[in-house]
Amino acid sequence: MPDSDYGTTSRLLHRLALAAPFVAQASHDLESMLNRQAAASESGEHVFVAGLARAGTTVLMRSLYQSGQFRSLTYRDMPFVLMPKTWSGISSLFRRHKAEEERAHGDRVMVNFDSPEAFEEVFWRSFCGPDYIHGDALRPHQPDDDTIEEFRRFVRNVLTTGQSREQTRYLSKNNNNLLRLSAIADAFPQAAIFIPFREPIQHAMSLQKQHALFLETHAGDSFALEYMNWLGHHEFGGNHRPFRFGDSGLALEDYEPDRLEYWLGCWADCYAYVLNNLPRTARLISYEGLCGEDDRERLRLHEHAGTLADSGTAAFEFTQARPYSAPDVATKVRARAYEVYAALQAAG
Repeated sequence: MPDSDYGTTSRLLHRLALAAPFVAQASHDLESMLNRQAAASESGEHVFVAGLARAGTTVLMRSLYQSGQFRSLTYRDMPFVLMPKTWSGISSLFRRHKAEEERAHGDRVMVNFDSPEAFEEVFWRSFCGPDYIHGDALRPHQPDDDTIEEFRRFVRNVLTTGQSREQTRYLSKNNNNLLRLSAIADAFPQAAIFIPFREPIQHAMSLQKQHALFLETHAGDSFALEYMNWLGHHEFGGNHRPFRFGDSGLALEDYEPDRLEYWLGCWADCYAYVLNNLPRTARLISYEGLCGEDDRERLRLHEHAGTLADSGTAAFEFTQARPYSAPDVATKVRARAYEVYAALQAAG
């Protein structure tokens, strides 16, 4: 949301709710105690969307969300996202409405308080952050059984706050779930996992552009930087920590984030890992396919998600980004990225 939505009181609330993991854990425990009679959701046919940032995860999630079948965290659930029912009751006393505004990415994605967004990572950061958030990178981890059980309770708690009876399924958009794909599949065996991918050069250039944009934002606004840390978002900007999987075959330390090779190497590292660790319930989604004039790929997406869509609703927001003019990049990095890209297309 725009910075204007965070006044002094709002910033204090966010710091209270999000800065200390033990506070978030306590809020989750309280919510779980209050909801202990709620139906369990271990076998739910939920949907998890995860991919490298700028892969189209947001518009993919929003396309599914408009079906009306899903409950997802929204900006209204902030900042006490681990106690959504309790916080909804409290915040209803001062609830307000707001017209849509373009989000901070400057990418024409419009949001308001009721827009679904990626706040689920607050759970993982609060319960096992040190296991995967390291000083230089975010790395894959395997949550233990107790954490998986708490995550199931978290999903159950979110579902108790649906605005209609049709919202019986949980919808997640969380790019960091690439770090724990097997855990998500184990927690909800009947859930669908969608992993979008995008043409590597165009994707890398989009990441590079966003990194420059958020570096400028974070340099002038310390709260914006803290906010991203609290949400576990390290994709770009002043708190950037890349995913590190070790499967790209590239020496990624040879490049700095101001070089396109760095982002292209991150792309190859990420999607090589995805290819080698794809759960049975996961499906690779070509963003270019979703943006094509033919509706078949979009309709197939809704079919796999178990949602209804016609040729009109399936086209929701899937518009191809204006292509960047691709510069020359190091041959080895480019070759590795397009080797992985060809494998993604074949596997999808």
